[in-house]
Amino acid sequence: MSGISKFDVIVMGAGAAGMMCAAQAASTGKTVLILDHAKAAGEKIRISGGGRCNFTNLHCGPQNFISQNPHFAKSALKRYTQWDFIELISTHSISWHEKTLGQLFCDDTAKDIIAMLLRMMKKERVELRLQTSVTSVRHSDGLFDLVLNDGSTLQASSVVVATGGKSIPKMGATGIGYQIAEQYGHSIIETRPGLVPLTFGEDTKQDFSALPGLSVPARVTANGTGFSEGLLFTHRGLSGPSILQASSYWNEKDPIHVHILPERTLFEDLRALRKEHGKKSISNVLAMVLPTRLADYFSNQMRLTGNLADQSDVDLRAIATYLSAWELFPTGTEGYRTAEVTLGGVNTDQLSSKTMESRLVSGLYFIGEVVDVTGWLGGFNFQWAWSSGWAAGSAIASQTKN
Repeated sequence: MSGISKFDVIVMGAGAAGMMCAAQAASTGKTVLILDHAKAAGEKIRISGGGRCNFTNLHCGPQNFISQNPHFAKSALKRYTQWDFIELISTHSISWHEKTLGQLFCDDTAKDIIAMLLRMMKKERVELRLQTSVTSVRHSDGLFDLVLNDGSTLQASSVVVATGGKSIPKMGATGIGYQIAEQYGHSIIETRPGLVPLTFGEDTKQDFSALPGLSVPARVTANGTGFSEGLLFTHRGLSGPSILQASSYWNEKDPIHVHILPERTLFEDLRALRKEHGKKSISNVLAMVLPTRLADYFSNQMRLTGNLADQSDVDLRAIATYLSAWELFPTGTEGYRTAEVTLGGVNTDQLSSKTMESRLVSGLYFIGEVVDVTGWLGGFNFQWAWSSGWAAGSAIASQTKN
């Protein structure tokens, strides 16, 4: 290929944020090209939510996001809300349901969301190029030159970086978005895996050896922020929604605190059981409240002996307290391999919260996961993709065409 192909806008990344942005940016007649190195658009959408895509959350708000600047996400989330996206998919006849805690999923398949976004882009004549990588970006005289892996060059007055984070590298995640940001003077808030299972040392894993596959309701707290959902024991440590949520607040060498069965008043339960089952061993009675394998684990950890009738109220309260404030020290996480998101990213102090445009380079935008805005588990990260993509796309669409 020779020569330079020119566009008004080039969007790097055909994921949730990128496709939303491309369709919106092209809505006023601008020429828009969207690039992705993958074989298909929206691959993370396709695999999300067990293939049904947890596309937003009814309770979405700024409080559900982590960022060095907790106020940054407010503008985009307020101007393009979960209700706006629900209206959009309803317009495209995509049926959905609420699973739990406000989490919304497609009734049929996540591919319905991808197909909708592709239709939206096609309607606005967005050009999509797959299996195409950008090797370098140059900027001069108000224009960006993007050199591709085939040696060709593209030119645009606006470039949108929607390349995602480092999570799930098998899906093709790369750090190119951060590289472009740093190239143009942006600082990067240190990145690390988020919404990720926690791992433990050999001693703890040995203690857990009979527990993998077991799930129990729990409230897990890390650095003062807690989440009440399921906890799952694995061969490497702990997972499940409560652990994934807390992992985004956990730092290396910090403990986590686990409250087993947070909806129950365990002390009162044990007192009531003492009247009827006092002759049974304390470990057997504990198995009436907890899964048997977990009851055995805690009986060993607390060295419980004797019958339930032998336990005083002080003893029973000590057991209940242990189970409500179980302290554990993870040694790490499973890393980006299984992390659902990337914490950190492009520093929001150098971006416009209204337009997502760089404050350092006119015409350069950053949206979605590449930005230092990370949502909780449950559809919040997709909503950030829709909202930030819409904000940037709308800003670009409103500009007078040169």
